[in-house]
Amino acid sequence: MTMDRSLPPPFGRALCAMITPFTETGALDPGGAARLADHLVTGGCDGLVLSGTTGESPTTTDAEKTALVRAVREAVGDRAVIVAGVGTSDTRHTVELARAAEKAGADGLLVVAPPYSRPPQDALEDHFRQIANASGLPLMLYDIPARTGTRIEPGTVLRLAEHPRIVAVKDCSHDLLGVQQVLSRTELAYYAGCDEHNLALYAIGAAGYVSTVANVAPAGLRRVLDLFDAGDTAGAARLQRRATPLIGRMMAAGLPGTVTAKALLTALGLPAGPVRPPLRPADRETADELLAVYEKFLDS
Repeated sequence: MTMDRSLPPPFGRALCAMITPFTETGALDPGGAARLADHLVTGGCDGLVLSGTTGESPTTTDAEKTALVRAVREAVGDRAVIVAGVGTSDTRHTVELARAAEKAGADGLLVVAPPYSRPPQDALEDHFRQIANASGLPLMLYDIPARTGTRIEPGTVLRLAEHPRIVAVKDCSHDLLGVQQVLSRTELAYYAGCDEHNLALYAIGAAGYVSTVANVAPAGLRRVLDLFDAGDTAGAARLQRRATPLIGRMMAAGLPGTVTAKALLTALGLPAGPVRPPLRPADRETADELLAVYEKFLDS
């Protein structure tokens, strides 16, 4: 049983893992977040994921996370879906964040496997069920074992798919076989969480992507999906390949995507601000290289 493409995916197709703009002094910049959100939605994003990895969630407070949801909700209205990242290492804390996000106006929740504690699969399953039961919002599981230390195993995902509010997965597992096993047996909406997989997963039935690169190239990445849906699979493949240098420079060149996205957004005159320690900003040479690769993608 695969996802029915005749039905709209639960959170849209083209989602941006939005950075969290800060002021030059490092405070949350709600106005900047509102401007960036509006820019991204106008550029083709039909969903925004807030307070995820790219959004520097480990270094923002609970109050900042809530204020961010409110600012973005006010800016985009009903033009885009808002998915709030609420994952922590503490189930009780995650439940509190889930309820706060619902009250602030989020449409869904992104919940990562608890970092550092590395619970066994039965405990992990119970963790996700408690979050799903804590609010009325649908959940997107976030499988990124390279950061959390814990894989959400396909068997666990299959069991969790039976919960009515667990509807999607953001996949950073790098396990194409495991993804296909779940896709073939559930109606879960899979979203590529690694930009190099956007088209590959979409071609086998994924719902779309949650993209860091979309912070700077929302229209270009969306066009890959649009071309595929229009039957121009060769054109979609060509555009995905043209995006590869930008994806590689932003996501696989030794710096976190948060750092590279903020460097590029700053160069483009869009809200971003500094990163919070322990992250450090990109140096001038790196920022210039990023801008050159970005401009080449736009010209392709």
